[in-house]
Amino acid sequence: MPSQAPRSFQEPATIARILREARVVAIVGLSADPQKASHFVATYLLRAGYRVIPVSPKGGVILGQPVVSSLADIDVPVDVVDVFRPAKDCPAVVEQAIAVGARAVWIQLGIVSPEAAERAASAGLAVVMDRCIKMEHGRLSGGLHHAGMNTGVISARKARIGLQA
Repeated sequence: MPSQAPRSFQEPATIARILREARVVAIVGLSADPQKASHFVATYLLRAGYRVIPVSPKGGVILGQPVVSSLADIDVPVDVVDVFRPAKDCPAVVEQAIAVGARAVWIQLGIVSPEAAERAASAGLAVVMDRCIKMEHGRLSGGLHHAGMNTGVISARKARIGLQA
């Protein structure tokens, strides 16, 4: 019997559902440095109407939001745990996400941890891996030109796919 290929965790329907249903996004590894990708993503998500909770042991305030040191310190239900940490750190982040009852784990573009993704999925969490939440939101909402990407397509029509309930 041939072995089954590993899952990619990049299902379009899952991506659209997470983005449509989520309200609270905890960003693990959010940087206060405005030049870092995590900072771009958080800024975009705040402007798109999501509540962003920065998670970093460094503490402080990022983008006007108080930083918590771990997912366990968050006092509201978390819809999505967005991970900006190296792949080796992802399994521990997933265990924390499971422990706090998060609904989804989003492992950012360029970060691949099949072990963490499989563990999250086996615990019933929706999972996206090796995709950028900002780019996917922009693509599905028709706002890529606002998301920092030039698609090369010129149109007067705003796309309305994927994110509408």
